[in-house]
Formats: sequence, structure tokens, C-alpha cells
Amino acid sequence: MPVAPSPTRPDPIAGALAAARLGAPSVVYFVLSAAAPLTVVAGVVTTAYAVTGITGLPVAFLAVGAVLAVFAVGYVAMARHMANAGAFYTYISRGLGRPAGIAAAWVALIAYNALQVGLYGAFGAAATPLVERWTGVSPPWWLLSLVAWALVSVLGVMRIDVNGRLLAVLLTAEVAVILLFDVADVAGPAPAGLSLETLSPGALFVPGVGALLITATLGFVGFESAVVFSEESRDPRRTVPTATYASIAIIAGLYALSAWAMTVATGPAHIVEAARRDGAETIFVIAATQLGSAVVDIARTLFVTSLFAAMISFHNTTARYFFALGRERVLPAVFGRTRPRTGAPKAGSIAQSVLGFLVIVGYAVLGLDPLVQLFFYGGTFGGFGVLLLVFATSIAVIAFFSREPSGEDVWRRLAAPVPAAAALAVMVVLAVINFPTVLGVPEGDPLAWILPSVYGVAAVVGVVWAMVLRSGQPAVYSRVGLGAKAATVHDLAR
Repeated sequence: MPVAPSPTRPDPIAGALAAARLGAPSVVYFVLSAAAPLTVVAGVVTTAYAVTGITGLPVAFLAVGAVLAVFAVGYVAMARHMANAGAFYTYISRGLGRPAGIAAAWVALIAYNALQVGLYGAFGAAATPLVERWTGVSPPWWLLSLVAWALVSVLGVMRIDVNGRLLAVLLTAEVAVILLFDVADVAGPAPAGLSLETLSPGALFVPGVGALLITATLGFVGFESAVVFSEESRDPRRTVPTATYASIAIIAGLYALSAWAMTVATGPAHIVEAARRDGAETIFVIAATQLGSAVVDIARTLFVTSLFAAMISFHNTTARYFFALGRERVLPAVFGRTRPRTGAPKAGSIAQSVLGFLVIVGYAVLGLDPLVQLFFYGGTFGGFGVLLLVFATSIAVIAFFSREPSGEDVWRRLAAPVPAAAALAVMVVLAVINFPTVLGVPEGDPLAWILPSVYGVAAVVGVVWAMVLRSGQPAVYSRVGLGAKAATVHDLAR
């Protein structure tokens, strides 16, 4: 039988993560760093224009932002009732049952690890030409990726607020350069002038819009991570909602502005041609004609630091998922321990670092393309996993509040979550249908069905593991999704 903590005896697990170290601004920095604004503007935006041939990307960002804002109503309402570093895993467990929650945990671990390690490929590919320009030496991409890997590994076991302060500096610089580029684009328009054509809702009602919406959705990956840091936040009941809504608004506004500004600089009729010709260089090619090479060189450097900031954010998110699962004994108990002086989830951080090292070395040995086969495939694959989790969580929110209203009004319990779930269901279907296009492979390519199928297999494995826990370790099974309250008799007896 579980033993409740004594009122005078502290719960040994509840204090494992360092509490009250993050305010709302710090959480926003973590969220926005995961979203990697400069990486999205330089890479995702231009890729979307080139691949889909549709110019309605600015309004697509606004539409996706609106859907996620409505989803966030129920999402942050749940956060008020359960602060847990497990986020999706916890909410799905509480809303749809423990087997579904453990299945979601497996999906989350795969998705966030894919997002994190994929960034190493982009970092190496982007940093190599910079180092060559500065030193005249062209190192292999994997060597620079290993340098970044070492720094991220060290930061991962340090105090969370130290990471937050570093992200604040890096993120402020990259957002500043994005806004500078946007102002320059608007100030130096093409002959078409300040056309608002790409901001028109009608720009979405065209063939192929599904791929455009999914690509836009990938740009928001990371918005959900405010909840992951709830146990380390000051006043999570206020910090998490503030950080979540602020992040969605900033991401949607910044991306829509940047995507529109690029069409102003080239003219709406020519943005697709420019993106197909220059690829990820489009934003820098445009800026070079307006701001000069010196500013572009600084921007290229900030592009690399944007990737580094995203690595730090996703590393911390992934480590906390490991921690949440280890704390509840869904994973081995060692993952539920933290570094005493920093409160960082040590084992989870090390596990993520080991995986990153193996992937970098593996890709280097096999001679695989770090940009396409690691970053692009990994990012698309991981982003699709996060979309699946957001959709499942939207259903869990409805189910949870239908059983436990918890004092929330009908807007938070039903009126917002239901349309959000319906919209997200459509987005999941569109993602599956358009996955070859989003991935950039031909129809029928095995990769287009193998990658999504990985999540199906992971979910099945998670359900099977839940059944094993229910029959063999009922005490552990009963605590799934309880987070800091999931203290075991063993923990209390020590």
C-alpha cells in the first residue's frame, strides 16, 4: 500500500528538481529557443515557399498560431492542476489513462531526441563555412558538431537558470537580426510595393495547402515546452500560462512578419522562384543587397548560435522527460535522480548526450548528409511526433475536465478544447497525407511511411509496457502520471 508523506516530512521526490528558479521571461526564452526563430526564418520559410510553390505562408503561420492558442486554453488549465516535468505524458495519462500516457511517453522521447540530435547536423553544416572563412581551414562538419555537443552536455547538468541566462543573450541577438532584416525588406520593396496579398486568407484556399500548413506547424515546435519547466518555475500557475501564450503570440507574429517581408522584398510573384534558386540562402541574399556583407556575416553567425540555443533547450526538455519517467519508475529509477547542487536531471541529461554522440559519430562514419539526412529528416520526423502528442493531449484535456471540472469554466473545459481538437485532427490527417511532400521525397518513397510508422510501433510498445507494469508492479502503475506526488514506500523509507 502506498504511504502518504507526513505533513512534517518533505516528499523526497517533490524537491528533486530545483524549484522556483525560473520566472516567466526565462521560460519564454527556453520556449522560443526551441522554436529557433532564425533557423525557421532562414530554413523553414524558404523551404515552404520552394517546396509548395504557395505564397500564403504568412497567413498560414497566423492560422496555425490561432489554432494553437485555442488549444493552449485547455492545456494551461490542466497545468494549473498538475505541475509535472512530463507534460504530454502526464496530461495524457490523467486524461486518457495510464496505457495511453506511457505510449505517449515513448513517442515523446523519440520525437524530442530526434529534434535535438538533428540540430547537430545543421550546426556542423552551417558552422563549417564560417570557420573556413575565418581561419582558412575547412574542418569536417562532425568535428564542429562534437564541439557543440560537448558544450551542450556540460550545460545540461548545470543549473537551469544558468542555461536560461545564456539563452536570453543568444535569443535576443537572433530576434534582433530577424527584425532588422524585416525592416530592411519592408523599407526596400520590389516594384510590387507593400503588397498584402500573402496575408490574405484567400491565399490558403489553394491546392497543396495541407503541406503548407504542416510546414508552418513545424515552425511552432517547442511552444508546448513551458509546461516541462513548471516544477522549476516561480508560481507555475501564472508562469506557465503567461509563457505559453506569449510564446505562441511571438512565434506567430515574428514568423508571419518575416515570411511577408520576404515577399515584399522580392515581390509576391517572385518569392517562390527566389526560394527555389537560393534555398536557405534566400534571406541572406536579400539582406546582402540591402544591408551589406558585414551585417550578413553577423547574421550567419547568429544562425549558428540559433541552432546552438535550440540544442540547449531541447536537451533540457528531453532530460526532464527522462526524469519524469524515472521518478515514476516507468524507466529505471536512476533517471529520477538529480544532481544535488544544481537540481539538474543528471542521468537523463547524460543519456541524451550519449545518444547525440552516437548519432554524430554514426553519421560521420557512414558518410551521411548532415543537413538533409540528419537535420531535415530528424526535424520533420520529430516535429510530426510533437504534432501527434499535441493532438492526443487535446483529447486528453476534454476527457480530464469531463470527469474532473476542477472549478474551471466551460470555456476552458469544453468550448476551446473541442474546436482545437477538431482542427488538430485535420492537421494530423493533412500531415500524414502530405508527409512525402513535407519530407521532400517522392510519392511512394519508403521513408515517407517508415518514419511515421515508428511512432505507431513506439505507442504499441508503450501500451505493452503499461500492461507489464499493471500486472507485475501495480504500485508503480498506480503512480503513473502523478509526478512529484508519486513517492514510493522505498523512497520514503530511506
